[in-house]
Amino acid sequence: MGRLRFGPAGKPLGFKGAMERVPEYLASLGLDALEYEAVRGVRISETKARRLGEEARKYDVKLSMHAPYYINLASPDDSVVERSLGRLRDAMIASDWMGAYAVVFHPGYYKGNETPRQALERVVRALQALEEELEGKVSTPELAPETTGKSSQVGSVEEVIEICRNLKRCRPAVDWAHLHARSEGAFVRSVDEVIGVIEQIERELGSRAVRPLHTHFSKIEYGRGGEREHHTLAEEEYGPDWRIVCRAYLETGIDAVIISESPILDKDALVMKRICEEESKR
Repeated sequence: MGRLRFGPAGKPLGFKGAMERVPEYLASLGLDALEYEAVRGVRISETKARRLGEEARKYDVKLSMHAPYYINLASPDDSVVERSLGRLRDAMIASDWMGAYAVVFHPGYYKGNETPRQALERVVRALQALEEELEGKVSTPELAPETTGKSSQVGSVEEVIEICRNLKRCRPAVDWAHLHARSEGAFVRSVDEVIGVIEQIERELGSRAVRPLHTHFSKIEYGRGGEREHHTLAEEEYGPDWRIVCRAYLETGIDAVIISESPILDKDALVMKRICEEESKR
């Protein structure tokens, strides 16, 4: 069986103190992953980033970063792309300071492009330029395009795979809630569906893409066009079902990092871990 790591997207709800002390706190709870949230901008200093990385390694907490939301690499406006690349560049550099293994980001939007394919090609060209610029300057993090929750966004499973196929240092970030919302509830309904995504990623990007597979999970509310709002695991009226995803992980034996994007963060990370422990004993 592969190793499953669990942790929150950002500072745990019950924690009071400096960010650099979060890994110790997570380890005390039995959690071993943390996604540093830079979604409003990369503001961490090099000193604090390096300290956070040291603490994460000390307590065996796998670090990733979520880059700013304000990224649109598919825009036909060159100035928008340049500003987006600047934000992603800052995230990569700060992630390198802390030794984070992945920088998760939303690639962009179809709007302004004649076809979804054109939008995807703009994203790839922009990322290739960034990768070339950062070559030799950052060594640890990989770009991690995320599956997105709205049908207006670049970020289907196939698009994320295509982005990674065209870059040297890239791994997919699979948000199961986003895929559920993007499909307006038509996806992530069976273990076989989840296994199909895992096998597609491994087949097309190689086994390292699932060692570990970087993933997000929460319940989610959606409407026409996709994502509206994240919800807790206890809110049974929303999907998807975490047990389905967990069973697919256990059946395939992959390594995975599971980041809780539930409104109650670490509390639902612990719930997900407990559920998987129960499933592994069946």
